This record gives sequence, structure tokens and C-alpha cells, in this order.
Amino acid sequence: MSVCLAHLLTELTSGLFQLTIVVRGNYSNPPAHGARIVSAVLNDPTLTEQWKGHIQTMSGRMKAMRGLLREKLEALKTPGSWKHLTDQIGMFAYTGLTVKQCQFLIDRHHIYLLKSGRINVCGISPKNVDHVSKAIYEAVTTIQE
Repeated sequence: MSVCLAHLLTELTSGLFQLTIVVRGNYSNPPAHGARIVSAVLNDPTLTEQWKGHIQTMSGRMKAMRGLLREKLEALKTPGSWKHLTDQIGMFAYTGLTVKQCQFLIDRHHIYLLKSGRINVCGISPKNVDHVSKAIYEAVTTIQE
């Protein structure tokens, strides 16, 4: 029995070692196809302009969702200032919510954000902004720390 167990441990250790070598190689030498795609786009004026248009669309949508969320929160008379939502830029926004308020949003409304209050703006859409803003209103008005 102990010989069998020793053999199994040797095999597992050897297998783990081999797996480590493969994984390390993947992280140390990422595939080149991503770089080739970037090169193809940036070296073709038509594709470059198309890419720039996509970037403008994406950033415009995030800005619009920030504005819409702020508008909805203010219309609900959610306590506090929500100006920071539109003062910030980028894909993520700090809501200013407490850890308990964030947990409330996760548990009660299935709105997922970090406990620091950081939320992904790309997850907010015209279809769900009412749900998100009402949930934030409920969190702010019912969860006090």
C-alpha cells in the first residue's frame, strides 16, 4: 500500500512539474497573433479609421451611461452628490457606496461591483439603468453604516 502511495506521489509531483513548465512558457511567451492584428489595423488607414470610430463609439456610450445614471439618481432624489459619476472618465466608476451598501446591491439586486464601490460602467445600459439607479437609491436610503 505504501509503495503504491509513494509511486502516486512521485507521478503527481512529476506531472505538476511538467504542467508548471508548460504554463510558464505560455505566460513568458504570449502568442504573436494579437500583435499581428494590431499591426494589421494600424498599418491600414481604412482599418485605423474604423478602429478610431469604434473607440469613439465606446467612449461616447460610457459617457452617456454615466450621465444617464447620474440623471436617474438625481431624479430619485438619492441622498448625496452624484456629480462624481460624470466628473470621472473611463470604464469604471467609483460610486462612493459603502461596503455594506455594495453587498446589499450584490445580494438583493444582483448588481455586481467591488466592495470599494467601483462599478463597471459598461455593464450599465438603457435597459437596466432604471433597475441600477433604483437599487442604488434603496441601498443609500436603507443601509446606514
